[in-house]
Amino acid sequence: MSTAPTLTQPKRSRMTLRRINLPGTILILASMLFSVIPLLSMLSAALQPQGTIPQGLSWPADPQWHNFIDAWNLANITTLLGSSVLIVLGVVPAVMLISTMAAYALVVLKIPLGKLFFLLLLVGLTLPFEVTIVPLYQQLQDMGLLNSRVGLCLALVGLNMPFAVYWMRAHFLTVPEELSEAAGMDGAGPLRAFRLIHVPLAGPALASLGLLTFLSTWNQFLLAIVLVDDPDKRTMAGALQSFVGKYSTDLVLLNAGSVLLMAPTIIVFLILQRHFVKALLQGATKG
Repeated sequence: MSTAPTLTQPKRSRMTLRRINLPGTILILASMLFSVIPLLSMLSAALQPQGTIPQGLSWPADPQWHNFIDAWNLANITTLLGSSVLIVLGVVPAVMLISTMAAYALVVLKIPLGKLFFLLLLVGLTLPFEVTIVPLYQQLQDMGLLNSRVGLCLALVGLNMPFAVYWMRAHFLTVPEELSEAAGMDGAGPLRAFRLIHVPLAGPALASLGLLTFLSTWNQFLLAIVLVDDPDKRTMAGALQSFVGKYSTDLVLLNAGSVLLMAPTIIVFLILQRHFVKALLQGATKG
């Protein structure tokens, strides 16, 4: 009689876990389908014969893989790829370095007026992106940086800074204060403690911030159109406007070009997604 509860209890626990996990599983599957089906639709449309009108999600009997080569040449992807890489290399490291130092000063060093500074950053985070375009255009025009990658990089660094500081501040809030106190007792100054202790600990947060900044920069469309007149100096997403204008009547080439433009971001995200998840779990399990 006494052994019956012990035999049935694991079964009841497994049944309870299944009931609890079922809604989450359904939600994950729905989110996956919501994300994957549009990509599959674009890929299937890109493999149709040129000049045809793709109908729904259907894999062609004879996939036209050369459509990607034609779209690559017509959209001048080689030049745009190099331009996007230069812009990313100018924006992502700067955002990561400046935001990490700013968050370190706010949380660890507790600089004077730090709360006011952070409040101003939050205000900048809530401003609509479109509101900043005209002031940015005028400022870069006065500085002589219009139609240049340098001006576009400066604008992107500034626009990414509020979120980047907020992201890194959330990380530094989870770091025990005893680490900084121990470093001070060992004779390490703020800069040395930052370089040898806090930056290594911030690896997952920095990797995820770099990923998010890369996605934001690579997919930047509006600023690249407004601030840069030369299509060869824009990001790959910024050049999509000219590609659409030239080849919008050929939906097959348009889809092929769009897949080529999205491919680098998908590849980078798949490579670095574990760092992004690690940063989220690190913040969730602290304390």
